[in-house]
Amino acid sequence: MQQRVTVQHIRTGPTEYRVIRAADGPGRIALYDRHYCLDMFADRDGLARLTAVWSLATRSAHSLVHLPLRAQPAPAGYQDALSNEITPVALDLLLVHHSLQFRPADWKSLRARLGPGRPHTTATPDPDFPAEYPEARRHGRGVHDHLRFDRAARTLVVTGSPAAFRFEGVGLHTLLTEAPADHHTWPAVHHCTELDAGPWRKYPTPHSPVAGRLHVQYCPDWTL
Repeated sequence: MQQRVTVQHIRTGPTEYRVIRAADGPGRIALYDRHYCLDMFADRDGLARLTAVWSLATRSAHSLVHLPLRAQPAPAGYQDALSNEITPVALDLLLVHHSLQFRPADWKSLRARLGPGRPHTTATPDPDFPAEYPEARRHGRGVHDHLRFDRAARTLVVTGSPAAFRFEGVGLHTLLTEAPADHHTWPAVHHCTELDAGPWRKYPTPHSPVAGRLHVQYCPDWTL
C-alpha cells in the first residue's frame, strides 16, 4: 500500500517531533465523536487510505501520524441520525507511538506550527497485520497492551505500541479486503469493525471523557 504524505519536524522546548501528515487522496473518511461512541465512516478508497496510515503508525515509532478529517461531512444517510443527537463533533485522527510520551494537550499548539511540509510517498507492505485476531487478545485474557483514546483540539489521539496498533489494525485490514465483496452479495447488511482501547472501557467516564471503542463502518455508496 502506498500513501502520499508530508513530513516536517517541529521543536517544542527540548523535544523535536517528526509529524507525518497524510495528504489528500482518493476516497472519503469521516470521524465523529457522538459522546457515547466514536464513529468513523469510509468508502473503499477511504478504507485503503486509513489502513495505509494505520500500517504506517505501526512502523513509525518516532513520528506523530496525522490524518486530517474534520472538514469531511458524514455520508447523507448518516447525517440525519447525527443531527438528532447532542452536537456530534467532527474530528481529525492522530496516531502516536507510546514511547514518545506525547501529551494530547500539546497537540493544539504543535498543530498550529505545522507548515506545508516536504512531500513523500511511503510504502507499507500488505502483510503488516496478522492473518487472524488472536483469541486471547480478543477477550483480553492476560493482555495489558492496548490502545489509548484521548480527545484534544478536535482530534482523536490514539496512543499505543506497535503490537497494539498491529492487532487492532486486523479489523481494518479485514474490512478493506472483505467488505466490498460482502456488500455486493449482501447489500442490506451493515459492514463494520470496532477498534478497542481495552475490553474494560467502552463508554465515556468522568476520568476518560472519550469513548473507548471506535466503530468503523464501510459506506460504499457515499453521497453528501
